[in-house]
Amino acid sequence: MHAAVAVSQSATDPLSGLVLKDVPKPEPRPGWSLVRVVASSLNMHDLWTLRGVGHLAEDLPRVLGCDAAGYDEDDNEVVVYPVIASGDRGRGDETLDPQRALLSEKHDGAFAEWLQVPTRNLLPVPEGLSLDDAACLPVAWGTAYRMLTTQAGVRAGDRVLVQGAGGGVASAAIKLALAMGAVVYATSRSPEKLTQAEAWGARGVESGGRLPEKVDVVVETVGEATWSHSLRCLRPGGTVVIAGATSGMNPPADLGRVFYLQQRILGSTGCTLVEFQELLRMVASTGVRPVVDRTMLLDEIHKGFQLMADGDLVGKIVIHPKETP
Repeated sequence: MHAAVAVSQSATDPLSGLVLKDVPKPEPRPGWSLVRVVASSLNMHDLWTLRGVGHLAEDLPRVLGCDAAGYDEDDNEVVVYPVIASGDRGRGDETLDPQRALLSEKHDGAFAEWLQVPTRNLLPVPEGLSLDDAACLPVAWGTAYRMLTTQAGVRAGDRVLVQGAGGGVASAAIKLALAMGAVVYATSRSPEKLTQAEAWGARGVESGGRLPEKVDVVVETVGEATWSHSLRCLRPGGTVVIAGATSGMNPPADLGRVFYLQQRILGSTGCTLVEFQELLRMVASTGVRPVVDRTMLLDEIHKGFQLMADGDLVGKIVIHPKETP
């Protein structure tokens, strides 16, 4: 089968380590199921793997791709929950399992014609949701959902600031927070991305710009470039939820502000299986849908990664392993 495989890592030229090649179709194994992949989507996690961040070189070669939707062995439409872990080891929470692995870390991922995952990780695609849309949900939307609900407890009427409108998690957080009844502010250096966020119902603010009010929650995935702004925009007792740091991992902590204003800083990674089920029900009942910037064939995946690395996207890139009939 055709697949996109990480064979090496480079901090300066990450895409040089991604090759398109034919690999064996996965062999059946007990407790696991085969999925015929129809759609997958790009995530920054894939790019970090190619850069050698958070992924050991000894685990290569590896088929990349964390998100997938397609058909199971009984021809049912399914979407893949991407965390391969044990809730028991995580005290009921897969994301806290010290042995957890996101799809493509310890097991071959979704940028292929076929994928094998634990059967428990397959969930039915809700009626009315396309496979392209479903393939955008597992990592980015699952992460945003957990940030807003379990971690920050966002309620209708809350004020939420989303830093870096345009990225996969950020665009998901904007749309989900709006669907929850929150007032949403979104920042970007790009006027086009601010216009897009405003079209969804958010209030656009230039990166680093002054907000008309303090917010209850900040969704932070940018890191060093926006950290000081995030803390300044947060009300006393408010919460910053962090699920990434694309601009750098070590911003000034500003501990005086944190303790004096009793601000809460929470980390968040992925989502649990139950949270992902909740997200699918929310998507089905509200009609909110992921933002697809474009679809591309697997053979064009290098171009897709370059677009993501350059920040020239609003939402997700969906990958099809072959031409859709």
